[in-house]
Amino acid sequence: MSGVIGRLGRGIGGAVARIREDIAAAKLRDPAARSSVEIAVLYSGLHAIWSYRVAHRLWTRRLRFPARALSQLTRWLTGVEIHPGAVIGRRFFIDHGMGVVIGETAEIGDDVMLYHGVTLGGRTRDAGKRHPTLGDGVAVGAGAKILGPVVIGAGSAVGANAVVTSDAPEDSVLVGVPAKPRKRKSGEDTRALLTTPEYYI
Repeated sequence: MSGVIGRLGRGIGGAVARIREDIAAAKLRDPAARSSVEIAVLYSGLHAIWSYRVAHRLWTRRLRFPARALSQLTRWLTGVEIHPGAVIGRRFFIDHGMGVVIGETAEIGDDVMLYHGVTLGGRTRDAGKRHPTLGDGVAVGAGAKILGPVVIGAGSAVGANAVVTSDAPEDSVLVGVPAKPRKRKSGEDTRALLTTPEYYI
């Protein structure tokens, strides 16, 4: 009995630690954040991530219907749809949240940030890997669409409203429709790309 209680305590402690880590990540990335309480209570992107973690655990235990039901309820409440089959790393942050869609076979590394309106979607109905993989530290701007089983290398930035359909190496900047990757310039500040549309058609 004491072993069960010990495992339960470690599980709760781990969950609380992850929640604190998420709040700290949001505070680091959002200059409008004023307090941890405000972030925990009002940030729908974080609520969607916390709900996803529960749904993902159900999914991996083959409780597929409850997992999908929870993800759909979360979509209705937050405007963010994360399929419970997706694999998401630590300190993931969705700023504003509304309209974000993350597909079933998407894989997201640690310290990734998405703005509103981002789609990590598929281009085929075939089974298997059909959604994007984002490396550690990737930032994706408002309205961007990353489609198909493409790989976006660590440290890359995807500009607002870009449409990405091909792989990009680490430390790339991707802008335009279709987006073409280029190497990030030394000392380049790419934050403006994430909220300002850039079109090179």
